[in-house]
Amino acid sequence: MVLTATRQAVEVWETSPGSRRVLVGLVGRGIQLSRTPAMHEAEGSANRLAYIYRLLDTDRMGDSVPKLADVLSFAEHFGFNGLNVTFPYKQEIIPLLNELSGEAEALGSVNTVVLRDGRRIGHNTDMVGFRESFRSEMAGTVRDRVLLLGTGGAGAAVAHALLDSGVEQLLLHDVEGSRADGLAARLAARFGKARIAGVPDLAAATAQVDGIVNATPVGMAKLPGSPIDTALLRPSCWVADIVYFPLETELLAQARRHGCRTMSGEGMAVHQAALAFELFTGISPDIGRMKTTFGAFKEEPAGQRQNVQ
Repeated sequence: MVLTATRQAVEVWETSPGSRRVLVGLVGRGIQLSRTPAMHEAEGSANRLAYIYRLLDTDRMGDSVPKLADVLSFAEHFGFNGLNVTFPYKQEIIPLLNELSGEAEALGSVNTVVLRDGRRIGHNTDMVGFRESFRSEMAGTVRDRVLLLGTGGAGAAVAHALLDSGVEQLLLHDVEGSRADGLAARLAARFGKARIAGVPDLAAATAQVDGIVNATPVGMAKLPGSPIDTALLRPSCWVADIVYFPLETELLAQARRHGCRTMSGEGMAVHQAALAFELFTGISPDIGRMKTTFGAFKEEPAGQRQNVQ
């Protein structure tokens, strides 16, 4: 599918010299199996754009990982209209930008950069991506108390989305306690201290929450396993995962066996990509069409690495 979409986009460039041309990419590490290029290029083709989406995988750029500043300058030099940004650069890229959207500034995380008129403008589409997916797929769920696993760039976006979506109290857990403390302080300043709490004891927290969201990379093909002991899951507790490769992570598979309502990372991936496409082009994409492109992929063998973007 990725090769097909790329070939179609190249054909548009070659056969439609009058078409509007858009060149964008994804910068990250270990991103060769990303579904983002296919979603963007298929949607670009449907809108008669000469749309090319490139992977800027720093794991493939030699023995010494290049500096992010150099990658960004490279993209500008070669006429890129923008970049998506994934692990591990969502926070590192911020000092290199000229401007941040309100959401990116509030989250302290950027996953989309628009390059326009010599300026670098950072956005975050992760928050809206998760929020839209959560509101449509988990409508009617109890959300008085929710446990969030992982408080990095993606976790910060998910935290804001959950609190915006009516979660009364959000419990935060991260293997790096200081990172969880930092996010808790930022969230408390915006949403109120009473709605945020850090939890070092996962077993105790799992026993008292209505829902659990995994915003860690655990469960990805190359990081198999579950971020929590799945024996602690209860049928009354819903479970969501932002990982989309594989769509059914070990956490989700076990949650279903326990009778839990579940949500995969597919919806977030599609919605964040759709908003990024609109930021790059100014065109509102067809969400259903992008979801169809996403769903056309076949699961790859375990052991291959895929980041969330």
